[in-house]
Amino acid sequence: MQNLTAVGNNIVNEIASRYRLSQGAVIHMLVAVNNGGCSMAQFNCPELGGSGQWMRGGMTMVGDMFNNGLKATVDNLCNELANALANNQMFPVIPAGTPGSSQWWPGNLGSPSSSGSQNNIRYAVFPNRLAIELNGQVSVYDTLNNNIGGVSQQQGGNTSLTFSSQFGTIAVSSLPLISGPGLAPAPQTNFAEPAPSPAPEPQRQAPANTSSVNNQSPANSQEIISLIEKLAQLRDANALTEDEFNTKKSELLSRL
Repeated sequence: MQNLTAVGNNIVNEIASRYRLSQGAVIHMLVAVNNGGCSMAQFNCPELGGSGQWMRGGMTMVGDMFNNGLKATVDNLCNELANALANNQMFPVIPAGTPGSSQWWPGNLGSPSSSGSQNNIRYAVFPNRLAIELNGQVSVYDTLNNNIGGVSQQQGGNTSLTFSSQFGTIAVSSLPLISGPGLAPAPQTNFAEPAPSPAPEPQRQAPANTSSVNNQSPANSQEIISLIEKLAQLRDANALTEDEFNTKKSELLSRL
């Protein structure tokens, strides 16, 4: 569980008691609000309906989308936690540039022009640099001549990021990696490749007809009787006329 200062622990316990939530649930939301710079949070808290998002002064989304009472609870809770973070030392001070620090990027980058988080990834934008943190590991990219205006994560289970610049939308993985492990590139689709040809449909077996009956060589009287019964069914289904049925019936009976 996330370490708290004595002040932070007292505030969390008081909020948990007032909202009738567990200490773990409040700490989870506290970390989410802190990761979002006290202006947003992405969380997955079973006691608050599972996955959801919160934006200060904006939209609150919860798993039970029509539960307005739950939305109000999440909004009030996140606002209280944001205020607590702004006015108190909730977490122990961690040296800048180390995992877990609010200043998790390398110290030589200075102050970011913007920062935020998307799911389990944090990012910070600097002049000519973009820092990405995933699972406690920090990667730094050269943004070249791109002026980054926003970062978004691809939907799904991957960790690919894209950003918008004056040149359009560009994948973070396409930038030169300066340090760190880097992010896996997003799966690409080659639209120039021709679409695979559909598998041929299996040929339908032609319905039984009188010619197939003619080609059969019954081995005994039981088979002939069975064939006559099938011919009768074809006649009853209007697949054979009465005359055709009688003709084939006579041919089969002649073989007995």
